[in-house]
Amino acid sequence: MKKKLFSLFVPVLFASALVMSCKKEKPVTGESSEVTTTKEGNPFIVDTLNSRVEWKGYKIFKSESTSHFGTIKFESGDVTVKDGKLESGKFVADMNSLTSEDLKNDAEQSEKLNGHLKSGDFFGVEKFPTASYEITKVTPSAEGDYNTLLDGNLTIKGITKPVQFKANVSVKEGEVSIATEPKDIHRGEFDVKFKAPAENGVIKDEMTLQINIKALEKK
Repeated sequence: MKKKLFSLFVPVLFASALVMSCKKEKPVTGESSEVTTTKEGNPFIVDTLNSRVEWKGYKIFKSESTSHFGTIKFESGDVTVKDGKLESGKFVADMNSLTSEDLKNDAEQSEKLNGHLKSGDFFGVEKFPTASYEITKVTPSAEGDYNTLLDGNLTIKGITKPVQFKANVSVKEGEVSIATEPKDIHRGEFDVKFKAPAENGVIKDEMTLQINIKALEKK
């Protein structure tokens, strides 16, 4: 069953400070199952109005745990499809669009949090206005709830690291959809190292990202 990031929050689970815990699945082996990113296939353009990144961050107090969650819009993106299968893709996120959903009914607190996340303490969007994920390999998977493994390069604050996502990929006539599993990313690896004063709770190093893409065939 496909998991959705925003529906995963259960307070008692934060003793482990993770949205989810799952075993790593090995990619399907064999050259014939891997799709290389030659970009020779048909181009599809990301529908930025119907695509987004969902994020979640965590703070641990002595007696309880809390989280903030929200979205980031895409600035641009494209994928290619060859022989009816996803071949390649690159998605560029507009970091200035980062917003919290849990505080949407409290405009003052939402503006305060969004401003802090965009500041140099966290994502420094003035200097790094975009982040991106570029697929480097596509591997079909017959195990678990997801039909594809996506290997790629995630770039945040100008720092690029290899990240693998499990995903459900659908290629239909004129449309490609990609929905990844929620994935824990260590923010410190991308120079997002802000630490709050101890009395304000500990901000966990893990942040969770989930990518949802809808792409339409280029006419």
